[in-house]
Amino acid sequence: MPERARPDGGRRQLLRGAGAALILSVSPLAGAAARLPSILAVRIWPAADYTRVTLEHNAPLRFTHFTVENPDRLVVDIEGVEFNSVLDSIARKVTTEDPYIRQLRAGRYKPGVVRLVMDLKTRVVPQVFELKPVGEYGHRLVLDVYPLTPVDPLMQLVEGRQEAVEPLKPDDKPRVTEAVPETKVEPGAQVRSERGEGRVSEAPEVRTTRKSGKPVVDRLVTITLDPGHGGEDPGAIGKGGSREKDVTLEVARRLKRRLDAEPNMRAVLTRDADFFVPLQTRVQKARRVQSDLFLSIHADAWIRPDARGSSVFVLSERGATSAQARMLAQRENEADLIGGINLGSKDVFLARTLLELSQTATINDSLKLGKYLLASLGNVNTLHKNNVEQAGFAVLKAPDIPSALIETAFISNPEEERRLNDDAYQEKLAEAIVKGIREYFVKHPPGPRARLISLA
Repeated sequence: MPERARPDGGRRQLLRGAGAALILSVSPLAGAAARLPSILAVRIWPAADYTRVTLEHNAPLRFTHFTVENPDRLVVDIEGVEFNSVLDSIARKVTTEDPYIRQLRAGRYKPGVVRLVMDLKTRVVPQVFELKPVGEYGHRLVLDVYPLTPVDPLMQLVEGRQEAVEPLKPDDKPRVTEAVPETKVEPGAQVRSERGEGRVSEAPEVRTTRKSGKPVVDRLVTITLDPGHGGEDPGAIGKGGSREKDVTLEVARRLKRRLDAEPNMRAVLTRDADFFVPLQTRVQKARRVQSDLFLSIHADAWIRPDARGSSVFVLSERGATSAQARMLAQRENEADLIGGINLGSKDVFLARTLLELSQTATINDSLKLGKYLLASLGNVNTLHKNNVEQAGFAVLKAPDIPSALIETAFISNPEEERRLNDDAYQEKLAEAIVKGIREYFVKHPPGPRARLISLA
């Protein structure tokens, strides 16, 4: 039997038989064609914030892009790539509901160049960049189209719900605090607190009554809910194929509905669909709506399938409280690499400003919040650990918002994976989290809402 043919300088192959040799000439052009980059997959992630188109390929690409007006189009020329069935089918991947893309098509523009033409529904700000291989992905060419006027989460929140008038009511008797005279903070007043200084932007009242000394919260509180992962970043994947990004979004939606039903609470999601949000953008969204709390929802995975239970994590400035907490933070902080962040964007560097701010007071409040959440979650699921853990989670680094990361259960545990996909269990999780939030506010009412520190 002859041995397998082996390339020799890309020009000839040698087949050895019994006592004989045969030299076959190979065209240099044929060898070059075999090495052409190839588009392996195309994925499109439409959302109100922006639409992302991802082309996964097996080797680095050379590309240029430009925009055309009347009608508005984004054009991307890719050099040295073969036109294949994946590119031929790209037009069928755009949905009519996409807020920004009307049509996307690809074709051979000239020898050695494939042209992508994106017909747009409106004027956009495009970003076109390449990502290096990471995780399960190969090379990726990313086409992001943002609206000229970015979506304003504060306006969405204001339009979605009016201010409430009913005071917060606890599930049980709150601890009696020292009675102090009733106080009011008028709009526009200068305030100073351990978290910063500024002017009150609305007219909240937070007081304790003289008669009973019980805390009363009678302003609307805002909670930002952050469904972990999304878009190109699936998060952990269970043995049954469940994706963390899907579970976290569903739990967050249920949680939002429950919070919005509370007389004095409103909730906003960092993502309301399956798309990727950079970690820093999640923090910025929470600060933009002047959140009183930030909760990041996740479904953990571990190397052993028998790991189980719910956990609550908050930020640490002094290292992780356990090896598992440190590893989890490292994995979650890699979301930007997997989801695909444009490192050429100047917004990325705002993260450095956040890291330099003192967060001691906020971390202390986060620990208090975490204890109430953990105690409440313990009523619907086993606790992985009985104490709130800490590590350097990038998504928890808002300097002025108490923040916690909730691991609802282990998606890597087959039993817990099944429960995470159960509607009734998701409702129980949402109910438990709402109870923890309510208890936190009853026993630690928020102060007057001051203008948040500007990082722009």
